[in-house]
Amino acid sequence: MQQKKNMFRNLAALVLGASLCLAAGACGTSDDTGSGTKNAEGKTTQGYDVSKVETVDEIAALVPDDVKQDGKLTVGMDTSYAPAEFLAEDGKTPVGYDVDLSKALAKVMGLEAENKVASFDLIIPSVGSKYDLGISSFTITPERMDAVDFVSFYKAGSMWVTKKGNPDSIDPKDVCGQTIAVQTATSQEEEVTEMNEQCKADGKKEIEVLTNKLQTDVTTNVTTGKASAFYADTPVAGYAVAQTDGQLEKLGEDVGVTKQGVVVKKGDKQMAEAVQKAMQKLMDDGTYQAILEEWGVQGGAIDKAEINPADTK
Repeated sequence: MQQKKNMFRNLAALVLGASLCLAAGACGTSDDTGSGTKNAEGKTTQGYDVSKVETVDEIAALVPDDVKQDGKLTVGMDTSYAPAEFLAEDGKTPVGYDVDLSKALAKVMGLEAENKVASFDLIIPSVGSKYDLGISSFTITPERMDAVDFVSFYKAGSMWVTKKGNPDSIDPKDVCGQTIAVQTATSQEEEVTEMNEQCKADGKKEIEVLTNKLQTDVTTNVTTGKASAFYADTPVAGYAVAQTDGQLEKLGEDVGVTKQGVVVKKGDKQMAEAVQKAMQKLMDDGTYQAILEEWGVQGGAIDKAEINPADTK
């Protein structure tokens, strides 16, 4: 996405595009992303070209018949979470490293990825019915593993972001009494909610937790002063800082580095194995690393894809 002088127009376009896709129920993938988007390092990219990724017959054979019958791998994702998954300048084409990984994953499995835009909090409940998989920067947690299965493929921490200069003097170690913006149903929302409970237990002023379904709205709440800080995955926080013309800055170091995973229907061992083997194939042949480097997020790379990893750190 080209950086614009007017940051608010840029954010508004992202939100509008996501809203239009949500209203329509889905946006299809496309290789045409216009003049290119910006990666996490501020470089222009058209995304990774997955055309040379080959199908592995042994892996394709593992895909359940009800998934491969139409040749599509339907993936639910929330496209407000740049640079993992967001909309290109056309307002309808999903781009980002999760998008490219989903396309490559599908090709190994002998399918074509059909990425569908969804609200983050509705993806997990819809995997296995509306979507074959969920790929949307999902942190692997014990609570989520009670509802779905995961195949690990990335790791990321969490980061605080404030307006440049930290005008509200936010201290990440004590945010009691502050207004904090988070995306709905994320692990960061859970953490801030727990922090708020501790504030109340300690007799301190409560945190005003400002939640939004779209990360673009979360970011805007800080740039406009509606919130003092937001809390999000480190790659997302870094991208927001890079794309807002110096209006935002990171606060402190990233914390709580944990694995993220592809969401699979609970108990669907056949699909989980197909995804695990396909992701491992991409890791082993260098495609996975190349995709992350294309988007400037190689710092979160892992070398082993696992089904419901016991160690999520």
